[in-house]
Amino acid sequence: MTVIAVVDYDMGNLHSACKGLENAGATPRVTDSVAEMEQADAVVLPGVGAFDPAMQHLRSRDLVQPLKDIIASGKPFLGICLGLQILFEGSEEGQEPGLGVVPGLVRRFRPEPEITIPHMGWNQLTLTQPSLPLWNKLPASPWVYFVHSYYADPADPSVNAATITHGTQTVTAAIAQNNLMATQFHPEKSSANGLQLLANFVELVQARSLVGAG
Repeated sequence: MTVIAVVDYDMGNLHSACKGLENAGATPRVTDSVAEMEQADAVVLPGVGAFDPAMQHLRSRDLVQPLKDIIASGKPFLGICLGLQILFEGSEEGQEPGLGVVPGLVRRFRPEPEITIPHMGWNQLTLTQPSLPLWNKLPASPWVYFVHSYYADPADPSVNAATITHGTQTVTAAIAQNNLMATQFHPEKSSANGLQLLANFVELVQARSLVGAG
């Protein structure tokens, strides 16, 4: 049984993410317990809403340092939407410091005549780490679903796993570095491509567990 801790910090409906993980054969456990996160095979940090409340909620539950420690431990970790943004040092959306696990800032889209902000709807990924296991069995340029006004701008562009173009702006759509992966888009709202991505994450976790058991 592959147990995946889904971090509960009052920032979004966790049901759809859990449903996708269940469909992929995992057992999701919605929790704010550090012990449960440490015991789980992997951790998923979802989120919708604003940067500052997210960090305030994490801090009020004493989760900031434990999440950093879990990522540093090498446990598979997947951030989704706001769960990607708060991995960075800070955001133009607010004043709170982020987790700072990934150097860089979260920036607001520049207004352009032909684009809408927030960026909402389907967009096509350009995979910049095409051999990443998260992309297994996906099309070369998969369509996925976004809802965001801000995007991550990593100090080291090599952490980008995928980008999108919105208007004239090419921005981060996913990052990956060792055990840490995160998507700006919502896999749980991205139809077959998103479900495949969640299945790929579960498969990656299961493979790691088997190696550990060996």
